[in-house]
Parts: sequence; structure tokens; C-alpha cells
Amino acid sequence: MLITVLGVIPLLSYAFLARSELRKSGAAGVNGGFETTQAGLPVNWICYTAKSTGVGDHDLVLDTTKPKEGRQSLKFIVRQCSPKGGRFSPGVSQEFKAIPGETYTVSFWARNEGAEFVARAGAVNAFNGRYKTVVKTNESFTTWRQFTGTVSVPQDMQNIRFELNILGPGVFSIDDFRIEQTK
Repeated sequence: MLITVLGVIPLLSYAFLARSELRKSGAAGVNGGFETTQAGLPVNWICYTAKSTGVGDHDLVLDTTKPKEGRQSLKFIVRQCSPKGGRFSPGVSQEFKAIPGETYTVSFWARNEGAEFVARAGAVNAFNGRYKTVVKTNESFTTWRQFTGTVSVPQDMQNIRFELNILGPGVFSIDDFRIEQTK
């Protein structure tokens, strides 16, 4: 499912590409349902895979068995990983152009079987960022649960970054990610 977002377009940060994997498609937009893929990865998402993190034992899988919406969700099967977060731990991230002075809502649906995970969102520019934790937990829940956070963009910031990392072993799924300008 393609998600139309007012005032927000994906911004693909190349600073993270050396330690991540990225497949791009302008036509896929945000790709918050993880429906558009290339070579087994969701397009327009910076992916921290076993190949790029260099540590741990984990798989990133496009799961068609129980999506929240559409044909598939993104599943992380983590047997071992670094608890550092960021590019060191399994996960995904994406940056979006934003309007300084505006507020945005990020939301996603998740299922979790034993993994510890953290999702953060924040306003960023080329030199720094101001992040807020949307959720950090190791609670298990096998039915889809929605998580939501807001990001206010200061005048000196131009982008919003969303990042999700798995910090401990388990099975984690994400689907139906959205970012919308708050009205």
C-alpha cells in the first residue's frame, strides 16, 4: 500500500549507507507497508542487516503470513545481536523532508515475541538531531499493537528521522508505518 503524506517526502541519507543496505524507488514513496521490495529488502528503508552490522545472528524477512495491512510485514528474527542500537543492531531507518516549525506524527504497528526493541523519532539536520523515544520495551505481544509519537521540527532542522532497532533476541514485526503533518 502506498501512503500519501502531506508535506513529507522520503530523504535517503547517504551517510549511513556504508554500514547499511538500501534499495531505492521513487515510485514507492514512504513504503510504510513494506510492500515494495528489491532483492529481499523493503525499498526506501535503510536496513541494518546481518551483512551490514557485522555482529550477531539475525534475519530480516518479508513475512506474508500475518500482515497488519497489505500483503506483508517486515519481520526480524534475532538469535543474537548487539545491544548498542543504531547501525550496530538489526533495524531500519528513514529520513523525511520536513517543514521547520511544524509538528508531525509518526506511527507504526508491531508484534513482538521476546525481543527488546526501541523506536525513536526526531528532528535532524546535517550536524545533529533531537530524538524522542517512541517506545522501548521487551514486552511480548502477539497481536498487532500501535505505537505513536510526535516530532516538533525546530527552525534549525529540516528533516525527521525515524529509527527502529532490535536490541535483544526474539522475533519482531513492523507494518503500516506512517508519518503525517499534524493539523
